[in-house]
Amino acid sequence: MFCEKCGNQIPDDAIFCPKCGAKQEKLSGGTQDGSQATVQKDQQDVLAGPTVQELKCPGCGAPIKPQFGEMVITCEYCGTSVTLANTGWRDIKKHTMLPVYLASKDQVIADLKNKMDHGLLHRHLEEESRLEELNISYVPYWVVPVSAITHYTAVDAAAEIGTVAATAAIIGLASGSFGGRGGGMGGGLGVGLLEGTMVGGMVGGGFGGNGNLRAHTLDSNYNYPVVAVKALTQYQPRDYSFDLGKRVNFDSAKLPKGVKVLNGDVGEESAKYESKTNVDQLQSARAHSQHHMIRSIQTQSNVGESELLHTPIWFARFSYKKKNIVMVIDASNGGVINSIGLD
Repeated sequence: MFCEKCGNQIPDDAIFCPKCGAKQEKLSGGTQDGSQATVQKDQQDVLAGPTVQELKCPGCGAPIKPQFGEMVITCEYCGTSVTLANTGWRDIKKHTMLPVYLASKDQVIADLKNKMDHGLLHRHLEEESRLEELNISYVPYWVVPVSAITHYTAVDAAAEIGTVAATAAIIGLASGSFGGRGGGMGGGLGVGLLEGTMVGGMVGGGFGGNGNLRAHTLDSNYNYPVVAVKALTQYQPRDYSFDLGKRVNFDSAKLPKGVKVLNGDVGEESAKYESKTNVDQLQSARAHSQHHMIRSIQTQSNVGESELLHTPIWFARFSYKKKNIVMVIDASNGGVINSIGLD
């Protein structure tokens, strides 16, 4: 078990902590009335209590000193990562990384020039902008597997067009038979009555009505990335997937020299909640892109066990006509994760 005061690991039957001397009121065998209580052992995968100021790396034994707010820490010596949960600090079982494809600044600048001048609206953008900042870091992401099934009902567009065409034809015939404009029964009085009846029927059971509703299912699987650094949440991927086929087990020896590895302050449970929320929104957006007249929609999502993925990210900031343009580039394949100010 762990000391209630300093978090140091101590024997399960210890009444006093051998490091700080604090009495273990809750976890020790002693009680206020002197009776013997049952000691509840912590789960074996807990490395230290949640309030400790220093713990040992489970990989190499080096000291790890959590900074305020940190929930994901990578050992600077061996690359092992630990995460903070309600029960305490735990070793991250699945910790991977992506290799660097865009390694040099010259490569990135050439790639950015092409991306910024892509399309008619961006012509000469790169020429008129000035690069203010360009740096690369290994950023931690929680990659959360999410399976989502969306059931929705939508109006069948083809059937609806047929209904509208048929109704219009009938109204046209009726206009000729019942007077139309300036003739027949009262100069169009009968036409207005009939048209009102037909339009009412069209709205009630035809156009937009239940008669042309169809049920649809959208079944999708995601490996949704959630950035584990709160300061970078404005660059959170929306509909972007990392190429997980390229990932390897995290190895500090494979890191390029001078590239900083960031720690995180977003916990795994928060990442799971955010991934589920964002996947639900993606499912809704994709359903609406396929069918414009959706009547009801419901998504059921299942979240699996996440992994910690350190990804090399280039952050580029440009100044253009008194505004800033920020581009976030996946250095493992050159993909644009986010662009802010690039309209």
